[in-house]
Amino acid sequence: MPYDSVLAALADPTRRTILERLREQPSSVGRIADTLPVSRPAVSQHLRVLKQAGLVREKAEGTRRVYRAEPRGLVELKQYLDTLWDDVLESFRAEAEQEEEEG
Repeated sequence: MPYDSVLAALADPTRRTILERLREQPSSVGRIADTLPVSRPAVSQHLRVLKQAGLVREKAEGTRRVYRAEPRGLVELKQYLDTLWDDVLESFRAEAEQEEEEG
């Protein structure tokens, strides 16, 4: 399933925090690490996972890399969740109709 890597990347709370910070503003590894209780190498590893999942992108700016959230990385996951939600609503509708017929 194409969204598996997104789910795996978002399973880690530190990666979710990094993604949320990048949604607010693009940042370098150093800036992100300064706001978290993890080292710069750890932040770099988390960013690598997020990038492989398509959730962040990087751009070279001089000697540093600036990371940004990539909203398109969530499209397949959103489609999957929408499908689940549609199934839940359909089940609810069918149950309500059945209760109406019985009542």
